[in-house]
Amino acid sequence: MPFTNGFLQKQHFAAIPNTFVHMGNMKKREVPFERVLFFSDAIVAIAITLLALDLKLQVPDGRHIRFPDLWLPWKNYLAFFLSFINIASFWRTHHQMYTYIHKMNERTMGYNICWLFFIVTLPFSTNVLSTHFGDAPAVFLYSINILALSIFQNSIWDSADTKHDFIDTEKVTMQERERFRLMFNLDMINGLLCIALCFFLPKLAFFLLFFKVPMLFLATIYIARQRHRNVKKERNGTNK
Repeated sequence: MPFTNGFLQKQHFAAIPNTFVHMGNMKKREVPFERVLFFSDAIVAIAITLLALDLKLQVPDGRHIRFPDLWLPWKNYLAFFLSFINIASFWRTHHQMYTYIHKMNERTMGYNICWLFFIVTLPFSTNVLSTHFGDAPAVFLYSINILALSIFQNSIWDSADTKHDFIDTEKVTMQERERFRLMFNLDMINGLLCIALCFFLPKLAFFLLFFKVPMLFLATIYIARQRHRNVKKERNGTNK
């Protein structure tokens, strides 16, 4: 019996390293890709639908609706339109990323879940913004929400781009990668700029959230310079 117990103990301890190796492999395993994308699309669809719940007409009881009543909740309309455009824009970028990303690990999925969290909280931020339109705290809350979405969207791309086999290099060119990087950086800069401005000029911060004018201007300059460099390279190559 002592011999048997000793033999079993040795076998048990010998199996422990293999167990840890198996656990390590489980941590590094790839996540079911399609299920995460379907789940993400469903959450975005729910969030963009929830925005419409805040659109209400306040007509006193016993009185017929009038045409001026349709215009009274214009702040709600404006906040709804802004958030609809933002969610649609983030979803479109998310969709474009995953036309090139074809693998996902636990870290990428974690970033994706955080991105979805801030997609879901955007209807709440929209409600606060429409109720307290032009107030600094309301614009600050909305700007934080947009900045968080930009950060985690950038993190999704970074976590995939650093892996050599997570992005289909045959589909995406270096120019496309640079375009994604530029777009994500400008979105984050725009969010930070709006957060800073909301303490002094909250309405201007709202305007920047809506139109992203400075970021579009910088992007136009950058793209124009890149085209100019490419044209120069082509000309130099032709001359040689």
